[in-house]
Amino acid sequence: MPESENDQPPPVPRAGVIGLGGIGHGLASSLVQAGVTVAVCDLREGAIAPFREVARVAATPSELAAHSDVVLVSVFDDQQVRAVLGGPDGVFAGAAPGTAVVILSTIPTTTVNDMRAEAAPHGVTVVDCGVSGGPDAASRGEWVCMIGGSAEEVERVRPVLDVISCLVLHMGPPGAGLAAKLARNLITYGAWYAAFEAQQLAEAAGIDLVKLGQATRESDKRIGGASRLMFRNTTGPWPEDTDAGLLGAMQAAFDMAHKDLVTILEFGAQLGVALPMGELVERRCSRVFGFPDA
Repeated sequence: MPESENDQPPPVPRAGVIGLGGIGHGLASSLVQAGVTVAVCDLREGAIAPFREVARVAATPSELAAHSDVVLVSVFDDQQVRAVLGGPDGVFAGAAPGTAVVILSTIPTTTVNDMRAEAAPHGVTVVDCGVSGGPDAASRGEWVCMIGGSAEEVERVRPVLDVISCLVLHMGPPGAGLAAKLARNLITYGAWYAAFEAQQLAEAAGIDLVKLGQATRESDKRIGGASRLMFRNTTGPWPEDTDAGLLGAMQAAFDMAHKDLVTILEFGAQLGVALPMGELVERRCSRVFGFPDA
C-alpha cells in the first residue's frame, strides 16, 4: 500500500551556516548535498564563492537569520560567537521567534549561558553542540554531535543535526555539549603529547618513526586506542560488589601496564630521554584501571 502524504517525514528546517572555515565549509556542503535549503555567511569572499550558485549568500548574520529556521555558528572563538549573535547586525536582531541557534564553536560554557539569556527576549533558543570528526566528517555528514539543552530544544534542531552526523547524543542541560567536547579534546591533545613523547623515546633508540606510526595506527584499529577503558559511568574506585571476574581482569591489566611503564622509564633513563608524561602516568596509572593510588 503506498504511503500517504501524512506518512512522509517532515522537511528538514531551513539551515543557516555562519563561518565557512574548514568545519563550516564541510558542514554547509553536506547540507546542500542533502537537499536542505541553506543560507551562508562569511566575511571572506573566497569562502563564500563556492556557495553562490547553491545557497543563499547573506551579507550579515542578521540577514541570514531572517531566512533560517536553525542557525549553526561555526566561528573560531568566544569573541566571534558573541559578535555574530549580538548587535544590530547579529543573528538575534534578524531572527524570527522560534528560531534555534546551534553553537558549534568550542568556547567556554559560560558564554552559552550568556547567549541564551540574550536570545530569550527575541524568542530564540540557543543550544550548544560539541562536534567531533573534523572537516572530512563534516563534508560527509558523519559528525559525532554532543548537544546541551532541554529535551524540547534538542528535538527542535535534531532534524538538521541528523543530516550532518552519524551520531547525535543529548549530553544534558545547556553547556553539557561543550563540556563533553572539551573533555573529548583533552583526550585528543593528551594522546598527541603522549605520542610525541613516545616518538622521542623511539627516535633516541634509532627506530623509524614512520614505521612506529604505522604500527600504532594498525594496532589502534584492533585495541581501540584511548577509548578502550571508557566503559564505566564513574572514574572512582570499583565498588565492593564488583564482579570478581571483571575485577581480576582489570587488576591483571593494571599489573601489566605498571610493569611496562617501569620498563619504559628505565629505558628512557638509559637513553637520556626525559619522559615527564610517562612518569606521571606511572605514578597515577592505578586510577585508570579503577584502583586507588598505590
